[in-house]
Amino acid sequence: MVEAIGDYAIFLLDINGAIRSWNVGAKKLKGWSFPEVEGKHFSIFYPQEMVERQWPQHELQQALLIGRFEDEGWRVRKDGSRFWANVIITRLDDENGVPWGFTKVTRDLTERREQEILLRTSEERFRLLVENVKDYAIFMLDPAGFVVSWNAGAEKNTGYSSREVIGQHFGIFYPAAQAASGALEREMAGALETGRFVDEGWRLRKDGTRYWAGVVLTPVFDERGKHRGFAKVMRDLTDARRIATLESESRQVSSYLAMLGHELRNPLAPVVNAVAILKQVPCDSEMARAASEVIDRQISHLTRLIDDLLDVSRITSGKIRLDRKPVPIADVIDQAIESVQPAMKQKEHTLTVTARSPAWVSGDRVRLVQIVTNLLANAAKYCPRHGRIDISTVVVGESVEIRVKDDGVGIPAELQDSVFDLFVQGEQDIDRPEGGLGIGLALCRQLAHLHGGSIHLFSAGEPGKGSEFVVELPVIVRPESRLARDQRQKLVLVVDDNQDAANMLSMLVASLGYRAETAYDGLAALEAIKRLGPEVVLLDIGLPVMNGREVARRIAAEIIDPPKLIAISGYGQDSDRAASIEAGFQAHLTKPVEAGRIASMLKTLLVEP
Repeated sequence: MVEAIGDYAIFLLDINGAIRSWNVGAKKLKGWSFPEVEGKHFSIFYPQEMVERQWPQHELQQALLIGRFEDEGWRVRKDGSRFWANVIITRLDDENGVPWGFTKVTRDLTERREQEILLRTSEERFRLLVENVKDYAIFMLDPAGFVVSWNAGAEKNTGYSSREVIGQHFGIFYPAAQAASGALEREMAGALETGRFVDEGWRLRKDGTRYWAGVVLTPVFDERGKHRGFAKVMRDLTDARRIATLESESRQVSSYLAMLGHELRNPLAPVVNAVAILKQVPCDSEMARAASEVIDRQISHLTRLIDDLLDVSRITSGKIRLDRKPVPIADVIDQAIESVQPAMKQKEHTLTVTARSPAWVSGDRVRLVQIVTNLLANAAKYCPRHGRIDISTVVVGESVEIRVKDDGVGIPAELQDSVFDLFVQGEQDIDRPEGGLGIGLALCRQLAHLHGGSIHLFSAGEPGKGSEFVVELPVIVRPESRLARDQRQKLVLVVDDNQDAANMLSMLVASLGYRAETAYDGLAALEAIKRLGPEVVLLDIGLPVMNGREVARRIAAEIIDPPKLIAISGYGQDSDRAASIEAGFQAHLTKPVEAGRIASMLKTLLVEP
């Protein structure tokens, strides 16, 4: 029976270790037949280094001494290959108790050993990974909450070394009041109940300082389902919490500024009206007239400050919207100069326009004027009496540069990086003769960015050498103007990709007494508007390639005095109407449109001024 066993090598040795029997399993495992090994010393199955250490003799001596020897190690096959073997040698005694030989059982454990090595390697890699993670504290607790492992991130986050913390209860990481409230017990109970406990809160470092931590506690069970402890991951979220707090405070400040601006407007309204009334009432007192003018100037100044506060609130909260249209940059400069002339005359400044570009930009005229006005006002504020201010516009590449340069006090180097931040101002005397809130330049930067542009500062930081601010804005091709026409017969353009629908609607418009033209796609519509200059466009929303709303946006961006637009659509939900109005349409009509509705709408839009 032994000779037939194929999974184990089982054979006899005499008292000196010579082979005396051989089974099928021995031949299968080792590769030798019985005639090849009979009478040979069993050391032929051992690597040379073990033979040199006389390990086979040691095995027999141990078996002879205690009756049994077991070992695992490398063994050698006939072809020289090695395998990992489990070996059991048992002493054989005769009826008188005298040893006469040994049985040896060998089993191939190579595959098991490879799996164990892979497992140990994987465990070692995981251990090294966990131990070397520095952004997260990762450690194990026993079922009672005592620390049993520690990684580099835990030491970095808490300040404790593994020697100091292993064996300590994890309550050392909690403020005393929190630990006393039963929070630790609730954490462990919650993790056991739901499989995971997640929390954020204050934790303590070794030095007693607090940090805001994100915590995940997970119970760990063995293969039999027995609870072995908890895996705990902690992350320092102090910076993230600080950022969130700052963002919340910023939103609160913006809300406060908006509320303050609106509340200040209420008492200003009757004062403005009172000054207007005083100007209309005859007054012989020079002193009264002078006082009235002072009140008027200060109200204007206060109104500008309130407007700036409201603009800051709108921009920082993302509520400001630009009314983009083609704008000649020269007009922007002229309007801004007109706004600041009184302040410059008061300090006898010389304002010179050194270069004037015919460039056009796509933007909100009011906001663009605001940018330039703020820059000129800032230059006037920090220029001495009789100072010089230069403004110029030049095209550089695909941008137009607006340059405002003065010979004032300049901006110190240490202030230049923050001069565009809110509430930052140059140094003033205690009486703050220049006044202001430090908002103007911040608004300039934010408004320039909203227009796809930028603003830069150049200053030597020395009195007399002044400062230069450069605003860069993307230029556009000069838009075409609609043709002037006889006001007695207005032109209506009908645009629809369904030619039958377009032609019939065009005939209806003509029957109402208007001139009518047609276009059958978005690009043709744009070309017709630029060429013909219609007063009204009946524009289908569902055009292919470029839909009606996209056409409307192109019209607003490319045409100086765009026609009035009526949307024609098969969709009539409130959201569809709102989308059309937002795109620039004056009205939204749902197909099929009644002739009376068309007539009424055209009459309303084409009423004589």
